[in-house]
Amino acid sequence: MIAAPAARVLALGLAAATLAGCATFSQDGGFASVQRTAKERLDKEVQWPRSDDERSALRGRVDELLAQPLGVEDAVQVALFNNRGLQAAFFDLGISEANLVQAGRFPNPHFSMLRASRGDDYKIEQALTFNIFALITLPMAVEVEKRNFEQTQRLTAIEVTRLASETRKAYFTAVAAEETVRYMRQVKQAADAGAELARRMAGVGNLNKLQQAREQGFYAEAALNLARAEQANVLARERLTRLLGLPRADAFRLPERLPDLPKVADELPAVEQTALDQRLDLQAIRLETEALAKNLGLAKTTRFFNLIELGPARVLEGERDSGYKKGYELSFELPLFDWGGAKVAKAESIYMQAVERAAEAVTNARSEVREAYDAYRTSYDIVRHYRDEIVPINKRIADENLLRYNGMLIGVFDLLADARTQIASVNSYVESLRDFWIAQSDLQMAMIGKPSLSAGAKAAVSATGRPEH
Repeated sequence: MIAAPAARVLALGLAAATLAGCATFSQDGGFASVQRTAKERLDKEVQWPRSDDERSALRGRVDELLAQPLGVEDAVQVALFNNRGLQAAFFDLGISEANLVQAGRFPNPHFSMLRASRGDDYKIEQALTFNIFALITLPMAVEVEKRNFEQTQRLTAIEVTRLASETRKAYFTAVAAEETVRYMRQVKQAADAGAELARRMAGVGNLNKLQQAREQGFYAEAALNLARAEQANVLARERLTRLLGLPRADAFRLPERLPDLPKVADELPAVEQTALDQRLDLQAIRLETEALAKNLGLAKTTRFFNLIELGPARVLEGERDSGYKKGYELSFELPLFDWGGAKVAKAESIYMQAVERAAEAVTNARSEVREAYDAYRTSYDIVRHYRDEIVPINKRIADENLLRYNGMLIGVFDLLADARTQIASVNSYVESLRDFWIAQSDLQMAMIGKPSLSAGAKAAVSATGRPEH
C-alpha cells in the first residue's frame, strides 16, 4: 500500500495528466488540413502516398497528365503529385505528430533496488518512483506541442503553395524560351540570306566591302543570339523538369505559345489587408510565437525543479524472514548552484526575438504584396502596349516596305533588315508576356505566402542577346 502523502501527490499528478487528454496518432497524420489548403488556395489536389499501391496509383495519374501537351495547371498538378522534395516535406507532419503524441504519454516509472548481505544479515531496498513533476506539467507540454503541430501544418501548406508558384514561373519561362528559339532561328535565316546575297554581289563587284561587312556582322550577331536563346531554353526546361520531379527533360511536351493576355487586369484595392488576413506564413509565425509564450511559462514553472520523483518503497534489514518495512521514496534536484535564472532568461530572449521577427514579417508582407501588385500592373500595361502599338506599327512598316521593294524603290537589304526588326519586336512582345505571367504568379504567392524572386525571368536572354533586368 502506498503511503498517504505519496498517494495524494500521485493522484494530483494523474488528475492533471488526465485533463491534458491522451494524445494519439490521427488517421491522416494531420494531412487533411494541407489538402484543404491546396484545394482552397490553389484548386489542386495533393496526395501523400505511404504505400507501394498508393505510389503506383499516383504515378498512373502523372502519366495521364504527361500524355498530352502540358498546360500550366496540369504542370502544377504534376509537380504537386510527383516532386519528391514535397513528398519529403510531408513527413515533417509525421515527425511533429510523433512529438505531440510523445508529449501526451505518461512518463515511465523508475525502479531501483539495492541488495547487500553479510552472512544471514541482509539489506534490501526496493522503490518504484514516478516523475510527478512531469505529470503536473504534462498539460502544458501537450499544449505547446499542439501549437507546434499546427505550425508544421501551416509550414507544409506553405511548401505546397511555394512549389506551385515556382512551377508556374518555370512553366512560363520554358514556353517563352522555346518561342524565342523559334524567332531567333527566323532572324538567323534572314541574316544568313542577307550575308549570302552580299557575298555573291560582292563577288561580281555590285557591293562594296562596307555593305558586305555590315551584312556579315548581322549574321554573326544573329548566330550568337540564337546560341544564347538555345542555352536559355535548355536551362529553363531543365528547371521545369526538376520541379516536376521527372527523370528526363523530354518526358513532357509544352504548347507552342504562351497564354494570351487577359482582357482586363485584376483590380485589388485592399491588397495589403487581404494579404495580411490570409497569408499562411504570418499564421505560422503567430502560432510559433504563441508556442514560445507557452514555453516561457513552462520554463518559469520548471525554474527550480524539473525532476521530482515519488513512489512506493520497501526496505528489508536483518534476516530474510524479518519482513519488509514499507514507505515511499522522494527524490528531487536541489537548486544550490543553478536557480534557473539563465534558463528563464534564455526563454524570454527567444520569445522576444520571435515577437520582433513577427513584426518584421508583417512589415515585409505589406511591402512584398505592394511590390508584387505594382509589377503585375506595370507588366500588364507593357504587354498591352507591345500588342496594340509596337507590333502593329512594325507590321505596317514591313507591309509598306514590301510595296516599296516591289516598286523597286528600296533594295533587298533594306527589306531583310526590316524583317529582322519586325521579328525582334514580336519576340520582345513574347518576353514581356512571359514577364506578365511570372508577375501574376508572384502576386498570387504574395497573397498567400512569402514570394520568391523571379529567377527564371532574370536568367532569360532577350532577343537582343542582353540579360533581362
